[in-house]
Amino acid sequence: MKSPLINSRIIRGCCLGGAMLLLVAAGFATGAYQKADWRQAALARLMHPPLGLPPLKLSAETPINPDQVSLGAKLFFDRRLSRNGTMSCAMCHVPEQGFTNHELMTPIGVEGRSLRRNAPTLLNVAYLGPLFHDGRERALETQYIQPLTNPNEMAVPSVGHVIALLETLEDYQGLFEKAFAGKGPGADRIGAALALFQRTLLAGNSRFDRYYFAGEDAALSAEEKRGLQLFKGKARCVACHRIGEKSALFTDQQFHDTGYGWRREQQRQYPAETIEVEVAPGVRYPLSRAMIRAVGAPAAADLGRYEVTGDPADLWRFRTPSLRNLTLTAPYMHDGRLSTLEEVVDFYDRGGAAHPGQSPLIKPLGLSEAERRALVAFLKSLTSGDIEILLADLRRARAGR
Repeated sequence: MKSPLINSRIIRGCCLGGAMLLLVAAGFATGAYQKADWRQAALARLMHPPLGLPPLKLSAETPINPDQVSLGAKLFFDRRLSRNGTMSCAMCHVPEQGFTNHELMTPIGVEGRSLRRNAPTLLNVAYLGPLFHDGRERALETQYIQPLTNPNEMAVPSVGHVIALLETLEDYQGLFEKAFAGKGPGADRIGAALALFQRTLLAGNSRFDRYYFAGEDAALSAEEKRGLQLFKGKARCVACHRIGEKSALFTDQQFHDTGYGWRREQQRQYPAETIEVEVAPGVRYPLSRAMIRAVGAPAAADLGRYEVTGDPADLWRFRTPSLRNLTLTAPYMHDGRLSTLEEVVDFYDRGGAAHPGQSPLIKPLGLSEAERRALVAFLKSLTSGDIEILLADLRRARAGR
């Protein structure tokens, strides 16, 4: 698959030989891949995305090279960049957990501080325009600044503080200069390296892709095929989770009030006297509201997109997430309150919360039990077959190979 969007200048910057491009086109044959430089393989994946993903609109303004990718990976895993040296990007976006966090509905930040929202996956983040659940950031190059300086996340006083730190760390000496034509650490170059690394985290080539885009009929079971038809028809999922003719991101990248955010706000304002607390994945224990109040601060409101725009029409609207790799990215919804795909399907089958401001796209579906099972089975078919390749990349990145 060749993309007209790839500039020859970028190809030269990546130093990719024909053998590597053939490796990508062949779907990363395991034996050959293990011998490849992980950075070259990552850039090859960027230039020739896996089956089911569209070509990326890469900029030709700055040549891309493997040293920027490895620098971005190093920054991503480096806990020293947080205020007390304990937090890194990878602490909330755990590679082995689909680049999110399975154990917690919302991540734990610096010094054990709770965050409001579920950690969104970084898989295929290269395709997203609005970033974060509320779309408050537009570019990966600048996205890192908010978690870095947020007092509840990595909590550094400023980006300048991190630049000064990087200038003193011995293991960073010469890395920025090598990656950016002699230029040392800077806010734009930190962002560029992190952004490039994240853009290589592409995960397509699912069983759905092989069935839908490659014509491999046996890739889906009969039940999964029924689920696909429901997804496109009775269940109305494609209204927001789009499937294109040649590729599918499974998101319209828009903001919708599905009723879930409004319902969570009602529960926050009028809490039950006893609630179930998840003490381990799938393990819940009933606690009294009084006990919870004794050990924790009151839950903060989450008004969604409204917090960015100030427009009342954006109350409780959140960005449509991609549905790819759902089996890897539980728990679900913007606050991680739903643990299983079955719970998510049940919520939409009931028609959301049916409050006055809810999107007209969300209506009761009337799915039978068998239809709900088929829909969940289909959603599970969206998991990439290349996840182990990504994890192998990162293991070699951390080992310096």
